[in-house]
Amino acid sequence: MGFQIGGNILDFVVLSTLKNKDEYGYIVTQEVRKILDISETAMYPALKRLQKNNLLSTYDVPYQGRNRRYYRLTESGKKALDTYILEWNEFKKDIDNLLKKGDNNEY
Repeated sequence: MGFQIGGNILDFVVLSTLKNKDEYGYIVTQEVRKILDISETAMYPALKRLQKNNLLSTYDVPYQGRNRRYYRLTESGKKALDTYILEWNEFKKDIDNLLKKGDNNEY
């Protein structure tokens, strides 16, 4: 069983992946896929959307005769990530509290 993942969770995971260093698209996709069940074809529109919303910027680096497109958090992206982290911690706390109420296994 898995949980349905909405766009906000995808954005949160993508931004978190880029928190400490810039990465090119393939690596971002592989890191996100370790956490979320998402196809590679769905990742690139998400990256484009984050870029369009000024949460990511890009730059190209030549590699073996081709360019790799690297993604970087913008200042707005860093602020959005900070907000997601605060919201996630509150959500996690609420879920943990809910689960603690059920520790007596009465459903």
